[in-house]
Amino acid sequence: MIKAMLTIDIVSDIVCPWCFIGLRRLDLAIAEVRREIPDFTCRKRWLPFFLNPQTPPEGEPYLPFLEQKFGGRAPVDALFERVRAAGRPYGIDYAFEKIPLRANTLAAHRLIHWAQQRGDAEPLVERLFVAQFQRGEHVGDQGLLARLAGECGYPAEEVAAYLASDQDVAEVRAMEAQIRAMGISMVPTFIVGGQRIVVGAEDPSVLASAIRQTLA
Repeated sequence: MIKAMLTIDIVSDIVCPWCFIGLRRLDLAIAEVRREIPDFTCRKRWLPFFLNPQTPPEGEPYLPFLEQKFGGRAPVDALFERVRAAGRPYGIDYAFEKIPLRANTLAAHRLIHWAQQRGDAEPLVERLFVAQFQRGEHVGDQGLLARLAGECGYPAEEVAAYLASDQDVAEVRAMEAQIRAMGISMVPTFIVGGQRIVVGAEDPSVLASAIRQTLA
């Protein structure tokens, strides 16, 4: 009998534009599998990854960081256009020009961790990606994170108090270290049913195949 329920772990970082695309492609893969297995259900679970762990808590200027990393403005503009072209078929309009700061994402990962203990965090994750890549909001700012959580139905004051504390800081850092110890060094990375690993924002057919193989 086919097992029609599994967990899909999504290793990602909110400041990774390909992670946003990867989420869209995963949704299409799940829809593809459901056309074949109507009762298929899955649980998405986000795991933390720090794309740039040395980012200061207050953030750093976005374009200068990228220009230094990729060797100038021309390579950065080319990268932006590749990502924009990849995002358009999935309804993602990247507005890189609106992003003033590259954020430290520890607080965002803590918020996702907190939300997942209370149910499905996907609407919150979606809102964080929109904030980062379409609205140019500083997702490292605790006040903004509390407001976004409130927009998603969580108690904003409780979230603000949580983020202002040190609760779960060590746990989230330990989770990220464990992921790296597994050999995962690229995001997004999808761990399907704890068995199959798909690295990168792969085509939906690749992700659907990994799901089918895990269910078999």
